[in-house]
Amino acid sequence: MRYPLFGAALMAFSAFAHADIQTQEIPYTAADGTKMVGYYAYDDAIEGQRPGVVVVHEWWGLNDYAKSRARDLAGLGYSALAIDMYGEGKNTEHPKDAMSFMKAALADADAAKARFNAGLDLLKQQQQTDAAKLAAVGYCFGGKVVLDMARQGVPLEGVVSFHGALATETRAAPGIVKARVLVEHGSADSMVSAEDVAALSAEMVKAGADYQFVNLPGAKHGFTNPGADKFQEKGVDVAYNKAADERSWNDMQRFLDETFDSSRP
Repeated sequence: MRYPLFGAALMAFSAFAHADIQTQEIPYTAADGTKMVGYYAYDDAIEGQRPGVVVVHEWWGLNDYAKSRARDLAGLGYSALAIDMYGEGKNTEHPKDAMSFMKAALADADAAKARFNAGLDLLKQQQQTDAAKLAAVGYCFGGKVVLDMARQGVPLEGVVSFHGALATETRAAPGIVKARVLVEHGSADSMVSAEDVAALSAEMVKAGADYQFVNLPGAKHGFTNPGADKFQEKGVDVAYNKAADERSWNDMQRFLDETFDSSRP
């Protein structure tokens, strides 16, 4: 098992200890009163606090895939919480419903930020979480959410977008992006235009952000999700790509290692 470089406490942990991933659903409430459900995961073989990572789901909602990514992050030694951006943990496999849920969640930028922050606060409250070391990763819709949180200066050390939507109504102002940013994008993603890619890069440069963009050859939207292919028959241009999935996950591990490494300048 590979662990992040985040301090002496974890370095002292034996590499031969058996990982036992603990999970639980935790109810919480957004600022607007919406009832939310978080899915929390951590490795109880690790003693003490460790960096926390928020996971933001695809446009399908808080489903098994989002939860599996929280468990994967826990297996890397993080305190991981898959948050709920739609309310009541709802999710769907129907594109029209997913589009409706997503539009409603993004209709008010301040409300979306408040929902994210409610989940972030919940992660901070977990005893395993080092609240001074926080990051967020997001998939599809969730990729846009974490990028927007970076654009708005939410206090995170890093954000990672996997096949995320890149367009935004709110451009990052110079100096506001505090988080390091990694974008993992499929070169064959029909849902993101070349103009959106160029605009994001220009925006990040102008904002002075610590920004990395990875273009994954031949990968379509949804390339990290092994269950993506089943949605093709519903007219959604998504597909799993094992090579892109593995490469982007490895990129994320290196990125988080560097981000949380206390010796980083």
